[in-house]
Order: sequence, then structure tokens, then C-alpha cells
Amino acid sequence: MAEVKAQLNNLRLAPRKVRAVSNLIKGKNVFDALAQLEVMIKRPGLPVSKLLKSAISNAENNYSMVKENLYVKNIKVNEGVKLKRFKPKGFGRVSPLEKKTSRVELTLAEKVPGIKRTMQAKKTEKTPAVEEKQQVRQAEKKFFGTAQDKPEVKTELGRKENVLRSLGRRVFRRKSI
Repeated sequence: MAEVKAQLNNLRLAPRKVRAVSNLIKGKNVFDALAQLEVMIKRPGLPVSKLLKSAISNAENNYSMVKENLYVKNIKVNEGVKLKRFKPKGFGRVSPLEKKTSRVELTLAEKVPGIKRTMQAKKTEKTPAVEEKQQVRQAEKKFFGTAQDKPEVKTELGRKENVLRSLGRRVFRRKSI
């Protein structure tokens, strides 16, 4: 059974907060997990969804897996390095602050093992859709012409007439009436 792993290092969020989000998607289909993360209001939702999308792309491109056949097998959130800072207190004292970071490891697996994506045609070969787009562009050039054939549009530059006229002068005088 093939597994695909992706990891996110040094996420500047506390591991406890990231675990609250990651436990929601554990064991779910990748589409359900992405939908769950998209509507989530909590801050770790966006980085975890990016990590999930990255893992899905790895599975499709590197292992030729089918996207519909994947699910979140495991997601593990560990503590990363702590950034140590100090906060000034009264009477010349300080108290330590620890800004915590997280390390997230995501594992995707296949529901039905062994289903592989068929290799698509080489990108250098022209597909019917690409040929059709090129034909449409050529037809547009014949019908509309090129940019040189279009007449030049001139716009007037300069000061437009003041709508309020002297109101501005009256309002902003030193001595108003």
C-alpha cells in the first residue's frame, strides 16, 4: 500500500491550536478534508489546507495516484523550535516568553490499493483543444485585424473645469466671513 508524505516545518502557530484543526480531517477523503478546511475560520486552516494540496499534488505527479482514491491516513503535529523572547515587567524585572512553532507531518494513502492514473499524452504533442484554440485565435486576427489596424484613441490631458469654481477659495481663506 503506497503512502505519500508531506511536511510543514516551522509553522508559527502553537501545536495545540494546529492539533485542534488537524484532528478534524484525520481519516477523511481528501475532498471532504479540503472542504472542511476551506470553511474553517481558525487560523491553522489555511496552512494545513496548503499542506494537504501539496501532498495531493505529490501523489498525482510523483506516484501517478488517482486523486479520488486518496484519504488522510495520518496527520501528526509536533512541537518545533521555540523562539525565546522577554517581556518587561515592573520594578526593572523581565519575564520570559516562548513563541512556539509547529511541525506538521501529513500522510495520504489509497483507499483501493494499486489504482494508477494513465499516463497522458506528451505535452509537446498538440491536443485537439490546443489546435482548436489556435484556429480560433487565427480567425479572430483575420476578422478583427491586428493592433496596428485599430485606430488610435486620443484622450485629452489637462485640467478639467472646476465644478465648484471659487467655493474652494472661499472655504479655505484665512479670514472667513
